[in-house]
Amino acid sequence: MAPLRWLLIFVACFLFMQSLGKSETCPDCFIHSRAGYYPNSDQKGTEVGECGFGKFGATLNGGDVSAASELYRGGVGCGACYQVRCTNSYYCLDKGVTVVITDHGISDRTDFILSQRAFSQMAQSTDAAASLLALGIVDIEYRRVSCSYPNKNITFKIDESSNNPYYLAFEILYQQGKMDITAVQLCETQNFVCKLLDRTHGAVWTTTSPPSGPLSIRMLFSANDEDQTWVVPVNNIPGNWKPGDTYDSGVQVNA
Repeated sequence: MAPLRWLLIFVACFLFMQSLGKSETCPDCFIHSRAGYYPNSDQKGTEVGECGFGKFGATLNGGDVSAASELYRGGVGCGACYQVRCTNSYYCLDKGVTVVITDHGISDRTDFILSQRAFSQMAQSTDAAASLLALGIVDIEYRRVSCSYPNKNITFKIDESSNNPYYLAFEILYQQGKMDITAVQLCETQNFVCKLLDRTHGAVWTTTSPPSGPLSIRMLFSANDEDQTWVVPVNNIPGNWKPGDTYDSGVQVNA
């Protein structure tokens, strides 16, 4: 009987370790953390976030945006969406709020620094929101979710620092789904010679001496560094691009 008992114990331990491993890698499971909020008078986000979105960073997703610490991931996390819910059942809604990462920051061991609007959206009522704001930092649970921008394609925004034809910098906006953009190529449309661009900071991709004429942008979408797909937009950036302009790619990625 002893060997059988040890076999049963071994099998039970094996199954337990398997379930533990699955829980640690579960993509839809909530992770416990803490969140604060931007201590400014603006209810929305910031226009100077490290992702480089500029004024779009304040109004993206209706203003439900956040800075992130480790989830910033050197800028790869810019544009990622997370469901964030506070855990105090007296004040908080079960569904919480969905935020977009537009900045990098940390405050007292937090993973998120939400806009005041997003922080208040976690509450059950106006009074509960005031109580949450008074606390400043609250315990939360979060998980990554798909971004959703109805009737929007992926859009290229030419950064204000650009100078045609000497220097091109741009951000990629309105990316749906849960995949990360991990590489970007700039291609000439005439001979289709391509080169990899640099991620200078956040979501800003740059190159010096860009080629003249229309430009094609290729984007590498990655999921956990396993599933990778190159996406080629339908529309090109015209040769007469100007700082501050936005160009619809004609494509969207929902994975």
